[in-house]
Amino acid sequence: TGLCKNNATCHHYTQLVWATSSKLGCGRHTCLQNGETMDIFICAYSPGGNWEINGRIIVPYKEGVWCSLCTSRMSGCFKSWDHSGGLCEVPRNPCRMSCGNRGHLNISLCRCECLPGFTGRFCQVRCSMECVHGRYRDEECSCMCEVGFGGAVCGEKLEFPFHICDVEIDGDCFMVSPEADTYYGAKSKCQEQGGILAQIKTQKQQDILAYYLSQLESTNEVTDPDFETRNFWIGLTYKTSKDSFRWDSGESPSYHSFAFGQPDNQGFGNCVELQASSAFNWNDQRCKTRNRYICQFREDRSWLKPRG
Repeated sequence: TGLCKNNATCHHYTQLVWATSSKLGCGRHTCLQNGETMDIFICAYSPGGNWEINGRIIVPYKEGVWCSLCTSRMSGCFKSWDHSGGLCEVPRNPCRMSCGNRGHLNISLCRCECLPGFTGRFCQVRCSMECVHGRYRDEECSCMCEVGFGGAVCGEKLEFPFHICDVEIDGDCFMVSPEADTYYGAKSKCQEQGGILAQIKTQKQQDILAYYLSQLESTNEVTDPDFETRNFWIGLTYKTSKDSFRWDSGESPSYHSFAFGQPDNQGFGNCVELQASSAFNWNDQRCKTRNRYICQFREDRSWLKPRG
């Protein structure tokens, strides 16, 4: 009819936006024309569209499936009850996660920053152990033992040499496990024997260990057949709090031998293995994978003193 009822909706206004638009605002202005009052409405959105490139207008929308061009990280598709389509949704918590034990969620990194005494992806693990003869590592809720001591809390007295070495390189003793375990299971077993997961810091160590492991491939000396790969854990993990790989001692690696295209798991493969299919160069892998592993022993245990 062209006429609107008092205090009633006259027309439904729809603003066309494109997939990356995240802000929409509308304004109203009351005008007096020929003695009559009229309202003018206008809406604007950002980022805008209708760009002009080389004299050609680029429209801010195109036909397609609803929400098919939503680009906000982990965004959803908000659908109104009276419409068949939807709009790109930027949720308040794009990470879709929360942190326990009063931890703080870093929205930009989708990572929990835990209070002292807690660790884990969601700050769900309480750290409550005392290292008898060693240094406590709050970042991993574990102990780094002093020379001559082993075990989970460094309470067991050990004598060097702790056992037979498979390979000796410049005074360091390396033992290759016959059984397989997860990364943290392997780390614990090395420490129980007075050692650590191997820290490969020179090309010489890498070359000798790679050669030795290649010779093992033909013998297949495995007492525990429950292993998923032919790869071997070393003591290097990705620390989200540091945004870098670190040796278990906390030291940043000055040497690395990642295979071509590695690391590539983007935070999901946080533990490092020697990969048989890449001539035992390094690959980042899920820490729950069951691999054989390499323990390293040193009489002075100077790895207890990280360089910063």
